[in-house]
Parts: sequence; C-alpha cells; structure tokens
Amino acid sequence: MTEILPDALPTNWVDRHAPVALQPWLKLGRFDRPAGIWLLMLPGWWGVALAGASRGNGPDLVLLIKIFVGAALMRAAGCAFNDIVDRDFDAQVARTAMRPIPSGQITVPQAWAFLLGCCLISFGILVTLPLFAIALGVGSLALVAAYPFMKRITWWPQAWLGLTFNWGILLGYAAATGHLEAPALVLYAAAVFWTLGYDTIYAVQDLEDDALAGVKSSALRLGDKAPRAVLGFYVLAFTLALTAAAMAYLGPLFLPPAALFGLHLSRQAAALDIRDGAGALALFKSNSLAGLLMFVALVAGFWRGPVGMF
Repeated sequence: MTEILPDALPTNWVDRHAPVALQPWLKLGRFDRPAGIWLLMLPGWWGVALAGASRGNGPDLVLLIKIFVGAALMRAAGCAFNDIVDRDFDAQVARTAMRPIPSGQITVPQAWAFLLGCCLISFGILVTLPLFAIALGVGSLALVAAYPFMKRITWWPQAWLGLTFNWGILLGYAAATGHLEAPALVLYAAAVFWTLGYDTIYAVQDLEDDALAGVKSSALRLGDKAPRAVLGFYVLAFTLALTAAAMAYLGPLFLPPAALFGLHLSRQAAALDIRDGAGALALFKSNSLAGLLMFVALVAGFWRGPVGMF
C-alpha cells in the first residue's frame, strides 16, 4: 500500500479500497482528495443552472452529468501537469514530497501518458456540446497550461487559478444556450473572487515551505492580513453573485440558499488562523458545501412565483 498523503483523509477510498497497483495513478489525479473535483465541477453546474433559471427552467440533467465526468478527468489531467512541472519544488515541500512523481512511484513519461488519456476522454465529451462551447473548452487549455508557472512570476497564482477553475461557468452556460450573456460573465467574476479566497486559505498550509522553496502565493504576500483579505474577496464574490442573479431575473427562492452561501464564506474568513495549517485545510475543503449551496440557490431561482422577479 502507498503512503497516505498529508492532505488526504485517512479514510479516503483510494487508500482503503483501490488496488495497490492503481493507487499511485489515482493519487496522481488527486482522486484520493475529491474536494478539487467538486470545486472544478460546481462552477460548471452553476453555469448550467443559471442558464436554465434565467429561462424559467431547471438545469439540464444530462449536461450536469457530462460536466461531472469531464471535470473529474480534466482535474486529474491538470493535477498531473502541475506535478510534472512542479516535481522539483514538490520534492522540497513536506506536504507534497510523497506525491507519485517526486517520490518516484510514477515517471514523468508515464505521467504524460496519463494526462493525455484523461484529455482524450474529456475531449470526447466536449465534442458532444454546441460549437461555441467546444471553442470555449479548447480555449481553457491556455489557462490550464499557464497555471503551474504563475507561482514563479506572481504573488497571485490563486487569482489565475480562479480564472482557470471557474471557466466551467462560461462553458456550462454556453453548453446550455449556445452563447454567453452578461449574467454568466458576472457570475464568473464572482467565482474568481471565491477561488481567490479559498485558495489563499489553502496556501496557508505551505507558508514556511513555500518561502524556503522560493514559491510565491497570495498567503505569503498577505501574511497576517490574509483573514481580512479573504473576507474582502468573499464579500466581492457574494455581491457579484447577487448581481448576476438580479441580472438574470431569478426568483425569490434564490435568496435563502444564497444567504447561507454568504454566511458560510464569512465564517471561513472569521475562523482562518495563518498559524493553523490543519485548520486551513479543513476550511478549504468546506468550500465544496459552499459551492453546492450556490448551485441550489441558482436552481431554486428558476421559480419566480406570484411575487415576481428577484
């Protein structure tokens, strides 16, 4: 059995149930740490839900399934690419030193083959969507390819991750409608600030190691100001999400789960302690619930009821 990685739960399904020979491959794709799958998938679901609700309908269930599978595979491909690029840095950081590539369980050529396989299957799903959505999907590859290098050139790689991870909002909306409209762009901006907040929280785990390795992050740049900055990012995310809902004329049932989304984010910022890496990881993982709350809000918003528009 391979070693349980520091940011994976001891009870994760890969270490408990997967065949030993498959474990390094599943860990390369982060299937032992599924929070990232949710955080990549949910923005795509937001886009589909917003498109449906703005037209008085629920989300397209088949499209939601396609986005789920595609997100899981593209997240795995992105993680493999990130680990290929960062293998030397990862070997110097305690949290990442036992990942499959720096620990020698998987070679770089093998990781490239894994990445290509995930991309090919994902592309097979992508080509079932409208042409404009296909173009958006292909365009996202530039963001994905550039992301691992951002921590070398900017203190704000978390902002670039926000642009990358939330591209699914635009893709999901375009897949449902065949085009983009202003509410989808505003919701995308909201999600970028959401990611900037939660990934700053995630980066708190590596403050000392990143400084020693010469890697940049928003958490390092902000230091003791990180909790206040995260709160600011989250306020912007919540405000922009409300704006997108208003622009799309969503119904009043959007508001209760959206309020829970905002409350959840504010509690994260209040609980953040830059000296507590384990606590930061738990706060980061709780964003799966936050994203789900916003999805529920967008779905509920399709019902406008007798009191009129949002």
